[in-house]
Amino acid sequence: MTKRKPVRNAKKRIFLFFVFFGTIIGSLSYSFFSNVNKIIRMKDQKEALKDKLSNLKEEEEILNSDIKKLEDPDYVARYAREKYLYSKDGELIIRIPEDDE
Repeated sequence: MTKRKPVRNAKKRIFLFFVFFGTIIGSLSYSFFSNVNKIIRMKDQKEALKDKLSNLKEEEEILNSDIKKLEDPDYVARYAREKYLYSKDGELIIRIPEDDE
């Protein structure tokens, strides 16, 4: 009977060893895959933000162009006459209906 106790103790140690390192490997694996998932989400977010930035830059260029045009008094006067049907003194405005055909 004395020989069985050391064998049981060795088996217990081996079992505890595997449980201990299994727990460590499991927690490290979870941490690793969690971080990989975060990195993938951040890359996707980065791409979406790059697209948004390029769209905003295009919009900024258009708005800057409009600002430059609006600094010209002749353009502003022509725009107001076309858009809001303002006329110069002595000018007659005739609206022609657009055909839907």
